[in-house]
Amino acid sequence: MREVRIFELEQDEPATAWRVARPSIVKVIAGEIWLTIEGHSEDHWLATGESIELPRRAVAWISAGQAGARFALASGSERAAPKPLFGLPVLSWLSRGIGAV
Repeated sequence: MREVRIFELEQDEPATAWRVARPSIVKVIAGEIWLTIEGHSEDHWLATGESIELPRRAVAWISAGQAGARFALASGSERAAPKPLFGLPVLSWLSRGIGAV
C-alpha cells in the first residue's frame, strides 16, 4: 500500500522537522520549498515539478519559499521492494503533475 499526502506551507511558517518512517518522495506542486536532511552537507531548493527522495530514518527540515508552497509526500510500504522506490504507479502519478488536486 502507498500513502500520498498533500501539504501547504505559508512563507512565514517556521521550518518543520520530519522523521522519515518509510522511504518517501517529496514533490513540489506549487511554489518553492527549502529542504535539508540532517547529516548531509547540502541544502535543497525545489521548485514546482521538482522532487527529492528521502531515505528511511532521515530527519528532514522543510520550509516554504517567499510565495509559500504546496507539495506532495508519497511513501511506500515497508514490505515493498526497495528498487524502484515506489514502483511505477506512484512514480507515474507523481510525474503527471498533481496541480489539479
